Amino acid sequence: MKKNTFTLAELAAQTGAQLIGDATYCIRNVADLDTATEEDISFLANPRYEQAMLKSNAGAVFISHNTPRVPHKNYLIHENPSAAFQKAIEFFHGKDVELSHFTGIHPSAIIHDTCTIAKGVTIGPYVVIDKETVIGEGSFIGSGCYIGPYTTIGTNCVLHPHVTVRENCTLGNRVILQPGVVIGSCGFGYIPDRQGRHIKLDQRGTVQIEDDVEIGANSTIDRARFKSTRICRGTKIDNLVQIAHGVVIGEDNILVAQTGIAGSSQTGKHVVIGGQVAIAGHLKLEDGVMLAGRTGVTKSLPKGKYGGIPAMPLQEHNRNGVYLRNIETYVNHIKDLEKRLQKLEMQE
Repeated sequence: MKKNTFTLAELAAQTGAQLIGDATYCIRNVADLDTATEEDISFLANPRYEQAMLKSNAGAVFISHNTPRVPHKNYLIHENPSAAFQKAIEFFHGKDVELSHFTGIHPSAIIHDTCTIAKGVTIGPYVVIDKETVIGEGSFIGSGCYIGPYTTIGTNCVLHPHVTVRENCTLGNRVILQPGVVIGSCGFGYIPDRQGRHIKLDQRGTVQIEDDVEIGANSTIDRARFKSTRICRGTKIDNLVQIAHGVVIGEDNILVAQTGIAGSSQTGKHVVIGGQVAIAGHLKLEDGVMLAGRTGVTKSLPKGKYGGIPAMPLQEHNRNGVYLRNIETYVNHIKDLEKRLQKLEMQE
């Protein structure tokens, strides 16, 4: 039977935290600062919530070394309170999430007889898997998924319900696709004819998703026209992101919701892209570029922080924002100066 109570001494040892307080104090669950009771442990990772932490009823709180503390309360000091709290969650609730009560291959699944399914694979109800698809050991295919022909899925992947992976695509190991993800949809490409009608361009390329990538719900990754759209190792993509044909997303990127990246653009390693960012086609973002939310990128960018439309250095964008917020004051001041100048001219 799984233990559901831990002393603070046990939690400190298991998370590598320094305990300040009562080592024998018992914790039964995890909670946020606002709802925590004396039997819960919580955490503080953002200084803006310090007041909530100081008022919290939590029996103990994970904090960093420089966080203000209240006397006679219990704290677990850790360089990364959020990561330590995540370990505590796993202690109380287990590391593995129960994705489904179905095991093995559900009888309603339709699987082409040329497919290769490794051991330990779970395939849920009403899944369709087409010709010569290969699925690696330990992967989970949720209900209602479609996997097109000649597709390869690596080991320990998780495809949540209603994911579509079209033909000739490749997923590495430990890839997570949230519900509604579409991999390998046609790129948006047309050529106008002499009458101005839009003639569709065939998209014959593929999508390659490398190891340890996660893609959020209802995001779409288009196939390339003739080569590959590629999402490199370790990148994490939020919900409702559109990545167009031929794009290459570098290693360990973060792409936040509602971002759109046009065709054939590239990002380097460790690029961070905020929400609702738009990136034009055929551009390159170097390693370490960081884009604030709603940035519009119209040219390639070297390493740095950017914001605004079109993208500019973030410090400049923030300074312009201050000017814009005070524009009424500036306008009134100019009008006042004009009136004073007119009076001086009249006196001459």
